[in-house]
Amino acid sequence: MTAKTSLPKIGLLYLDYVLRFFDKSNFKGWPNKIEQVTYHWGNDKARFIEEVKRKKIDVLIGNIPATAYETFREIARALPNVRFLPSLDSQFSNKSKENVTHFCRKYNLPTPHTEIFYIPEKAKHYLANAQYPKIIKRSYGPSNYGGYFVHKVDNYEQAIGLLSQKRYYPVYVQDFVPMEADIRVMLIGHKPVCAFWRRPPEGEWLTNTSQGGSMDYQDVPKGVLELATRASKAANAEYWACDIALGRDGKLRILECATAFAAFPYIRDWIGQYLMWLLSDGRFAKPHIPLYNWEELGKIDSRFLRTMRHIGFSRYTPSQDCGEQFSQLDEHNYPILDTAYRPGEEWPSEVWNFQDNLKLKGIVVPAKVVRTVPGSDEVGAQLNSYQDVQFDEAQIREILSQVKGVGAKMIEEIMATFGAHGVVEALNTKPEQLCVVKNLKDKKLEKIVNHWQQVAKPCH
Repeated sequence: MTAKTSLPKIGLLYLDYVLRFFDKSNFKGWPNKIEQVTYHWGNDKARFIEEVKRKKIDVLIGNIPATAYETFREIARALPNVRFLPSLDSQFSNKSKENVTHFCRKYNLPTPHTEIFYIPEKAKHYLANAQYPKIIKRSYGPSNYGGYFVHKVDNYEQAIGLLSQKRYYPVYVQDFVPMEADIRVMLIGHKPVCAFWRRPPEGEWLTNTSQGGSMDYQDVPKGVLELATRASKAANAEYWACDIALGRDGKLRILECATAFAAFPYIRDWIGQYLMWLLSDGRFAKPHIPLYNWEELGKIDSRFLRTMRHIGFSRYTPSQDCGEQFSQLDEHNYPILDTAYRPGEEWPSEVWNFQDNLKLKGIVVPAKVVRTVPGSDEVGAQLNSYQDVQFDEAQIREILSQVKGVGAKMIEEIMATFGAHGVVEALNTKPEQLCVVKNLKDKKLEKIVNHWQQVAKPCH
């Protein structure tokens, strides 16, 4: 091992109210101090940048949630000498399903046929002439949230009824593909390290386990691994996950892909080992992760897998008794690879941030009390086409208290985190920001948004 000073200084990137993917224990054996830096939302960008500089961090490791992605694009530009792992380009697909579509189209990766609309009239015209069934999804954020924001519509009336109720923006429509199952593949250094089937319950089409789907680890087709590897290489992702549908027509299609995914602790340990090898110029050993290891580990009860740490494998060395050895054994052409640093930006926000750049003018209800708001430095032009309707802090508290399931403690946390102005701005632009508050989940958020749309009517 060379001197400690020859190794880059690592910082772990955390965000308030966001579950941590990595911990220092995932980087077992790293000899230098590993720093931690936490982004506190609101107008915290300048302070965060200064802290990274002050701690002299060379590499910042961690996933960025969708609501902070555009802010961290700006932060990365302000820290040109800091390497983000994964890179902001690798995390492009994390932000939205729309970004997944753009990514797959650029690299000719198969997906269900998809249409994206920012002008409601165009969406209505398409849906009026479309063949059904269709899938309509909420685009924002990388996850299906257990399938609760993925909807199958069988005709135009259902589609319009859904959109009038949910108000998804943009309108994200896919062809419905009858499928046998889907397969999630996790990769490290472009090598599959875990893969499993998710099968829908009898008579259903959603495969999410929260919706009654089942999972197993056996006999994942090689073609699925090849497609996931192609996507990982296209993203230049140090670690990556793909959800791939196996249609009843026998074709494979990518449904989701991102660097943000749920993983057992031992997989996060493998990622840490890989990043240590990557950042140390090979002075730490590259982890050896046998292909199809998941078929054996998957036999272990998941309650144990959630607690198992630092699982390691040694390389197989065949014995010989005649001086001859068959040397053509390999890992089915799936070695762990370096993900070389790419300078510049592949997906600059000025071009690809359609979610903000193409927002239509709408009703904005400002507040009297100006306070910070998570992600407020992401928001572009002010959208205001009506006379102001103003609310102070007491009124915001009263409005929230009228929502069933929102108690005094949650209201206090919302106000402490956002302030009156922040609550109003979040509800007008990106309601998902409120989910950083503990125990404020999607169903409760939907109730808050529906109530807000009733009480925050503009004055004419």
